[in-house]
Amino acid sequence: MQRHECLAEDRSLIETALDVLRRNHDKVHWNHTVGCAVRCGDGRVFAGVNCDGIHGSCAEYITIGMAVSAGARAFDTIVAVEENHPNRIISPCGNCRQMLFEYCPDILVIVNDEDGHPIKVRARDLLPFPSV
Repeated sequence: MQRHECLAEDRSLIETALDVLRRNHDKVHWNHTVGCAVRCGDGRVFAGVNCDGIHGSCAEYITIGMAVSAGARAFDTIVAVEENHPNRIISPCGNCRQMLFEYCPDILVIVNDEDGHPIKVRARDLLPFPSV
């Protein structure tokens, strides 16, 4: 698995995800606990939060859906954040890994390495045996 260093633009993307989470975090019902930001191939950035419930949707799904709805088809980098996680960055769940593989297998995903430092890896490397 090839690892890529996080750059200043990636730190900005992390801050965008944290900002959307701060503005929408529902501490009463716990419906919006994860924020996400995606940078598209054309430079546009979209941010969203998870919508929890009996059939909730992860922040990554919401954010990619917003981008696709706005016409984006090429994706560069994505990150998900949660307030109580070390350095706030969380890895995509299995469903999100499959969705990223299907929509944008070469997108760079910001995750933490074994030492808790942010790095970027390709979505395809996060899901070595996808359902195809």
